[in-house]
Parts: sequence; structure tokens; C-alpha cells
Amino acid sequence: MAETNRNDVRIRIHKRIRQRLHGTAERPRLAVFRSVKHIYVQVIDDHKGRTLVSASSNEKNAGKSGGNIAGAKEIGKLVAERAKAEGITSVVFDRGGYLYHGRVKALAEAARAGGLEF
Repeated sequence: MAETNRNDVRIRIHKRIRQRLHGTAERPRLAVFRSVKHIYVQVIDDHKGRTLVSASSNEKNAGKSGGNIAGAKEIGKLVAERAKAEGITSVVFDRGGYLYHGRVKALAEAARAGGLEF
């Protein structure tokens, strides 16, 4: 029997989520990727296959670390500001197969507080 690691399970969950979740030009997808040290967010139009807005904790102006909840909140605020500057107010949240808990939840709540609707 083959062993599965946590990332394989996450990818399987993410594929299942993505079968129902699609970003459009009017309502793009807010995709989250979380590593041990950083957190990355993209606002994606799946019909055109383009990333409209992105933010990550390893940018120079990002501030705090992305490996903690405070850093995730900063990135949530940053992506909301950038999305509003591009005229994006409503998105579909793609948690990337991660549990809606901890850094993912903090990022989502900060993005909502920044003006994104999902």
C-alpha cells in the first residue's frame, strides 16, 4: 500500500473543490497557497487564464512574516487594496485544499475587511 503525505491529501481536496469553483471576469477566484514560511494569494480570471492581482509575504514591502497569522492578515489587506485598485470588488474564495482555519481564515477575514466580497 502506498503511503500518502499531507500535501497529496491537500491536492486531492483542492482538485475536488476546483471542479465546482471557477473564476470569471466579473467574479474572479481568490486562490491561496500556504507554505511554512510564506503565504501567497492570487486573484485569477479562469476564463482568460490570467492572474489579475497577486500578493505574497515574501515581497519586500509586505512587512511581517507570512508564517504567522499577523503576516496573513497583512497580505489579506494588501490583496484587497490591489484588487480594489483594479476595480475588483467580488471574488470566489479558493482555500486551496487547506482547512479554513488559522492563517487561511485570517487572510480571508482581512480581505473581507478590506472590501472584497465573498
